[in-house]
Amino acid sequence: MSVAERLQRSWYQGHPALCLLAPLELLYRRVVEARRRRFLEDPNTSYRAPVPVVVVGNITVGGTGKTPLILWLIEHCQRRGLRVGVVSRGYAAEPPTLPWRVRAEHPAQHCGDEPLLIVQRTGVPLMIDPDRARAVRALLEQEPLDLILSDDGLQHYRLARDLELVLIDAARGLGNGRCLPAGPLREPPERLGEVDAVLFNGAAADTVEGYAFSLQPVGLVELSTGRRWPLDHYPAGQQLHAVAGIGNPQRFFDTLETLHWRPIPHAFADHADYSPEQLKFSPELPLVMTEKDAVKCRAFAPPGWSYLQVQAVPSTAFVTWFDDQLARLLPDLS
Repeated sequence: MSVAERLQRSWYQGHPALCLLAPLELLYRRVVEARRRRFLEDPNTSYRAPVPVVVVGNITVGGTGKTPLILWLIEHCQRRGLRVGVVSRGYAAEPPTLPWRVRAEHPAQHCGDEPLLIVQRTGVPLMIDPDRARAVRALLEQEPLDLILSDDGLQHYRLARDLELVLIDAARGLGNGRCLPAGPLREPPERLGEVDAVLFNGAAADTVEGYAFSLQPVGLVELSTGRRWPLDHYPAGQQLHAVAGIGNPQRFFDTLETLHWRPIPHAFADHADYSPEQLKFSPELPLVMTEKDAVKCRAFAPPGWSYLQVQAVPSTAFVTWFDDQLARLLPDLS
């Protein structure tokens, strides 16, 4: 287990040595609070796009189901006839230039796994750039859009926003409730009181704290052919290798167990790159991975490897609320 993995585990399970990081946590809090204060006191320091911007982010380190929810938002808006664009930092991407327009045929190394997944699934115009304001400008120069979704970027205050949606893993919550590096929080817990909506991934029902949403498996897709298989493609009790290089791999392994399979877990670092040698496991069994991992493995995947496709299912109350926000932000299109 790496140092980063041990630290993350301590944030959620506790460790007495974390008290030694209190001075660094205090310094971190002062920096992030000062950055937000500058944004609130002088909005002119941020770029305000000519179309509404919806930020989908989190205040915790690690996976919260952000990409599946963004896919749902894209498809929901497209069904309503809206022209949607997406901007993303493009974590771990190495594009030839910045900003970089992501195309479905691009290698994941150029654009990052999550942006490539989003484009391949939806065909949406997507621009990556650590400077998200510059990404928005570049995207609007190329495409007539009604709405822009910012993949993450809650703390990127150079880009003004019209809605802030924050995702939280319902099972892990806010961990020990402390900021980096003593805890998993990118911003203090009080920040949740300032956002427009909080969504809890895996919650059973809406609460006064936020809306519920879940990730629902919809089928398997073979990497080498793109063929879709039903969820009963493998019988109950099937043992298989499970590969996950995401923020919270255990959620993926637990999902496979709910499908009554017996996964042998192979957890990799978030956004991990893969080689064929890394994925040669013994004994020889079917291999199932996440869709985010699949975009980096299609080129060398043998027949039989598949990924589990999931879809976000937000609560009815959230859908109603979001539609109300769209009507408010885009009155001419409602």
